[in-house]
This record gives sequence, C-alpha cells and structure tokens, in this order.
Amino acid sequence: MRIASWNVNSIRVRQTHVKAWLERVRPDIVVLQEIKCEAQAFPRGVFEELGYKSEVVGQKAYNGVAALSHRDIAIHHRALPGLAPDDTQARYIEVETEGLTVIGIYLPNGNSGGEAGFQYKIAWMDLLCERAEALMREERNFLITGDFNVCPTEFDYAAGALPPTDALLRPESRARYRRLIYAGLTDAVRTLHPDAPAYTFWDYQAGCWERDRGLRIDFSLLSPRLAEKLVAAAPDRAERGEAQPSDHVPVVVDLDWARPAEARPSEAQPAEARPAEAV
Repeated sequence: MRIASWNVNSIRVRQTHVKAWLERVRPDIVVLQEIKCEAQAFPRGVFEELGYKSEVVGQKAYNGVAALSHRDIAIHHRALPGLAPDDTQARYIEVETEGLTVIGIYLPNGNSGGEAGFQYKIAWMDLLCERAEALMREERNFLITGDFNVCPTEFDYAAGALPPTDALLRPESRARYRRLIYAGLTDAVRTLHPDAPAYTFWDYQAGCWERDRGLRIDFSLLSPRLAEKLVAAAPDRAERGEAQPSDHVPVVVDLDWARPAEARPSEAQPAEARPAEAV
C-alpha cells in the first residue's frame, strides 16, 4: 500500500499539480494539508476522474485538510480528539481502510499569536500524543502523517534556515515530538535514510530552494506492527522544482500491507515512479 502526505498550500491554486502527481505516483491514499478552502469549494471532480474519493475538513482561506483514497474509507474523526468544541481550526482527519488507520495532520506553526499561539501549538501536540498513546493501547495499526511543524534535531534543517527562537526549534516542541517516538512510533523516512537531510520544505524567500536551505517538517510516523511492513519512504523532492510549486513536497511511504483477497485486482499493477531515493 502506498500512502502519501502533501502540504499543497492551496488546493485550488495547485489542483493541476496534484492531479499530475497522482497520475504519476498513484498512491492508494494521500492526505493533504493547508488546502485553504471550505469543503464545498474543494475540487472533488478533478480527483474523481482519477478514481479518488475525497473527504474534506475545510476552513475558509486558512488551514484545511483532506484525504483522497482509491479505497473505501471510514471517517473516525474530523477534529483532534480532546479539542474544545468551539475550536474551528481545520487541522486533523482520521480515516480507516482495510484495518489501517491513517491520520493526517497540519500541526500549528506556533510562531504567530505570540506566546498564546505557541501554547496552542503545545496543547495541540499534547492531545496528539494522547491520541497516539490511546491507539497504541488499543493495539491499532496506524500512521500519523502530515506537516508537523517541528524540526526534531539539528540535522533536520539547513544552517541559517531558522532563528534559534523559532517555534519549530523550541525545546517544548521537540519534547512533544520525542514523546511520540518514545511511545513506540517509527519515523519512516529517517529510519530508511539516516544520513540524508531529506528536507520537505523550502521557503519561497531568500533563494532557499536554489541554495537548498530546507527544513524537514513533514513526517510519517508508524505504529510498531506497521513499521515492520515498511518497504520505502522518501520525500518527492522534484516537486519543489516545478513551476509555481507548493513550498512543501510530498512524502511517500510504501508498505507491504496487502489488500484482502477479495479486494485484490486480477492483475498486479506496476509500481511506477517510486520516490524511495528522492531525498
């Protein structure tokens, strides 16, 4: 099974990019972040032409997440469990298919809104940790993927790309990320590419792409049994070089997670454009 995540930075602006990428890479499920539109404005028809169903948690002009799937999916949550009922930020979607739970997140950045904005980020991360720990106790097979807005180590950002006080580097942010790892989750890309920067984001400013001043802030974290099924994982770096790209690139994970026998196609489909070395 191929599962991907992509912060597209406005789906209506980049629907052509996403469609072309889906045609080339053909993930079974892709979760999108920062779609920047309400659900009714999401271009479902573009992806239905490729056989993808869409589930959307939208927000006007900001945030927003979605899940596209070739397979039947059940929606478990459209908001992070534990958030206040009046929280309107669209940042979380949780779906299940064939015994696998896929969680797509757009974690708060934490640099806007002063200290209150940062504390919202930390509270959100605490709830995410609690959700992951609950799923671990239930022995569920799951992955959490998306834009985490944290650089866990010094190796995860280029020198000079961020000031030392940035919310992505603050010890409180890194501690919550470590809590996810200590709970037993596996960072798919770093496990397979321990010596590669594997950046997933390059700012539009100051020639960051041309100078390779990137950040690794988009992750796929796998539960223990799922980690045993890991085949390949990498960011698809080439997308950042396209015309008018998102500032993020997709992260793609391949798992040896077979469909139930009754759901398998009669002929195997070729696995094209596997981005396992695109780090």
